[in-house]
Amino acid sequence: MTATATAPRSILLEAGFLRLWTGTTASGLATWALPFVLGLAVLDRGLTAGGLGIVLATRTVGFLLAVPVGGVLADRHSRRAVVLWAGLAAALASPVIAFGLGRSVLLMALAAAVVGAGQGACRPAFQALTAEVVDPDRRQQANAAMALAVRVTTLTAPGLTALLATVLDPGALLVGTGLVWLVAALVPPAGAAAPAAPVARVPFTREFADGVREARRHPWFLAGLGALTAVIATGYSATGVALPLVSRDRYDTEFVLAAALTAYTAGALIGAVVVARWRPRAQGWAALAALACYGFAPLALLLPVHWVVVVAAYVVAGLGIELFNVPWFTATQREVAPDKLARVSSLDFLLSYGLAPVGLALIAPAIDAFGVTAVLGACAAVCFLAPAAAALVPSTRRFAA
Repeated sequence: MTATATAPRSILLEAGFLRLWTGTTASGLATWALPFVLGLAVLDRGLTAGGLGIVLATRTVGFLLAVPVGGVLADRHSRRAVVLWAGLAAALASPVIAFGLGRSVLLMALAAAVVGAGQGACRPAFQALTAEVVDPDRRQQANAAMALAVRVTTLTAPGLTALLATVLDPGALLVGTGLVWLVAALVPPAGAAAPAAPVARVPFTREFADGVREARRHPWFLAGLGALTAVIATGYSATGVALPLVSRDRYDTEFVLAAALTAYTAGALIGAVVVARWRPRAQGWAALAALACYGFAPLALLLPVHWVVVVAAYVVAGLGIELFNVPWFTATQREVAPDKLARVSSLDFLLSYGLAPVGLALIAPAIDAFGVTAVLGACAAVCFLAPAAAALVPSTRRFAA
């Protein structure tokens, strides 16, 4: 009698992964909700526009400072413990932001910095915890499932939050984000045991430098990170500033703005579904080609096209970003030394998403100085050329040595 191969069980049926998925989704929802709820507080006159800018800026500072620290701690101690304490810090600080509404912008800003720090410490810890909880053959499916959850949240959460705002004030909603952070802290499963404590404590800077050296061992990682950073700092930032202007000045309606942003999320949803099972032979090159698709967004805003073309370009951009992100995260989890994975992931988040605020700060003055056409043209060129340049590095073909 011939033995019949049993199909592998879906990752979505694994209790450990479902707990991890719930925790990462909760952290993403809480991260997204804070600026939206604070925007509602501005409409409710509990916070000024200037105060909003200060609070969001301090949250970003907290995030940037905590990402490398979280990476070192997650490699030094239990990844699960870092998620727990980072999530608890954000959960406890969220009601403090609510208490400061209408009372003290300084208090709100300090509490927002703590929330940002919790968010920043969680990111590399969750990446490393995924590698501990999910077996290598199913990590791409797991990363796709988590990406899908983030996009569904982005698509549905504004309407849900607006609905809740009809019965709850912004302060109560801010407290609610703290409860969501509590889910992120408490629900994820245990990963591997914490590493044995070294005989002599190594300085933090040396441990982070070890992570940088590990990243340098992988030319495909450096090339891909450079391409991703370039696309986010230019294309993502330029479209964030230019889309509202183009929607208003060229099409004389806010509809194009809303439709393009929705299309981007819809494209990302499609990308997350496709990449869950898509395994091209040259996966790294396919991912970099997908990343280059973001260039169609600034290109569509640059050209005098029908608004449908702009919306279609945003669908393609969203599709491409997930076709890049999921293989990128999966390759990092596969190729990087397990005891340095959190530090390398923190370097990823620090450079790619950490430089996004810098890009946003520079794009508006650049548009004033050189005009929207020149800036969008330059950013589109960077989006197309940076991934192409990264693909010249041989090991990027498969995102492997």
